[in-house]
Amino acid sequence: MNGLKLPKLEQPAAGLINQNCQQFLVDLVRNFRPKLEQLLVNRQQRQQQIDHGALPDFAPETQAIRDSDWQVATLPKDLTKRRLEITGPVDRKMVINALNANVDCYMADFEDSQSPTWEGVIQGQINLFDANTGHMTYTDPTSNKRYQLNENPALLIARVRGLHLPEKHVLVDGTVIPGCLFDFAVYFYLNYQQRVANGTGVYYYLPKLEHSSEAQWWADVFTFTENYFQQPRGTIRATVLIETLPAVFQMDEILYAMRDHIVALNCGRWDYIFSYIKTLKNHADRVLPDRQVVTMSQPFLNAYSRLLVKTCHKRGALAMGGMAAFIPSKDPAENATILAKVKADKELERNNGHDGTWIAHPGLADTVREVFVDGLDGDNQLHVLRENDAPITAADLLEPSSGERTEAGMRTNIRVALQYIAAWISGKGCVPIYGLMEDAATAEISRTSIWQWIKHGKTLDNGEVVTKDLFRTYLQQEARVVRNEVGEQRWENENFATAKQLLEDITTADDLVEFLTLPGYELIQ
Repeated sequence: MNGLKLPKLEQPAAGLINQNCQQFLVDLVRNFRPKLEQLLVNRQQRQQQIDHGALPDFAPETQAIRDSDWQVATLPKDLTKRRLEITGPVDRKMVINALNANVDCYMADFEDSQSPTWEGVIQGQINLFDANTGHMTYTDPTSNKRYQLNENPALLIARVRGLHLPEKHVLVDGTVIPGCLFDFAVYFYLNYQQRVANGTGVYYYLPKLEHSSEAQWWADVFTFTENYFQQPRGTIRATVLIETLPAVFQMDEILYAMRDHIVALNCGRWDYIFSYIKTLKNHADRVLPDRQVVTMSQPFLNAYSRLLVKTCHKRGALAMGGMAAFIPSKDPAENATILAKVKADKELERNNGHDGTWIAHPGLADTVREVFVDGLDGDNQLHVLRENDAPITAADLLEPSSGERTEAGMRTNIRVALQYIAAWISGKGCVPIYGLMEDAATAEISRTSIWQWIKHGKTLDNGEVVTKDLFRTYLQQEARVVRNEVGEQRWENENFATAKQLLEDITTADDLVEFLTLPGYELIQ
């Protein structure tokens, strides 16, 4: 293949990712990689302005887009009812269980809950191909239990990697390619004919956009692909996660740039909190408290939710809510407490006007259905326009959060980040830790919070000033706790020592490491 270099593929991958698929990938990369590289430079330039004292705001040059009257393209019928969505990685058993869950949609995740090992990425594509054909089974090698797809599975939506992540195993013209283009191209090529034959389209979630120019890049990728395969405009439809602080000031513009292809925006709350820390890292008056108290009741997060609903519904797009990361407990009293928290959180989203919401565990489905299925009149809340709301300002979206910074919170952050990083570089991207289903976003919050506390010399509830030395002391102590919790065999076999060193390196670095997954990616196969 001219210009393409990738690892040898075994069957069935070799038969699926054939010469035509590979040529499409090469054409896509050659057409769109140069522009993407410039978009990432533009991100850095905007961030430098904020680092030097500016604050994010609505762009005056696009005021006309925000003020004018327009709508996105009519939603496909099968994307108008998304009251409950489950998300998770693309391993075979998870795909079957998620599609069989009592939900409307399953977001199959190549991003934050998937560790991008080459084997995992390729097997994920095979799994989604089999899911789309409907012929999918799995036998657990340990229990010998057999899994298969039920009739009428949930609607499948694929989430590709963020613009910043490479796919180091694949080169085009001697240079690594963007991971998002690999995920997008292979999934489209393998599945578009089957999905069109089934009367649906090819549906994606797009993560971590920061600006409408990035949305325009994706719109151009979609249009190029539809033309390449002679498919009607709108065959590809996308939901964009508003999970970066800069993007919340660009929601109208993102919808406008993708108006032929977009169907919804989503409140990616965990990454949004991470982005709030990362974007405002130099602003000492915007330092967040313990992550456990940064809930949707915090004013800056509630404003974000309400503005997303108002913006989407004005333009005819759905407004999806965020993730409930809790895992049900086997203890009845503890489980009742968990379900009460989940229900209250989802009622807040429903009352704000969201059209649907996310869960990470099928055991939450019945509780959340009470709120977002039984509690809705109809398939969505597009009629909730929030026209009588006071305007939501930049100050509302940037409002500092109340709450303590505690020793217990810092120690929990260390243990969570350590365990997640160890799992991620060992090939697992979605991990149950202390009753929560953690993915890359929560690990990012954990380590960037500590980094920012160090930078600004914040004091904990025990009177200690957070310094690099204090962090190192706590890290040694909490690593011993984790080692005792997981046992010697897991500690040695699952990269905990490597993860501990990486966590120390990125948390004590003078400059904030933008994504832990970038240095982490160098450590996985």
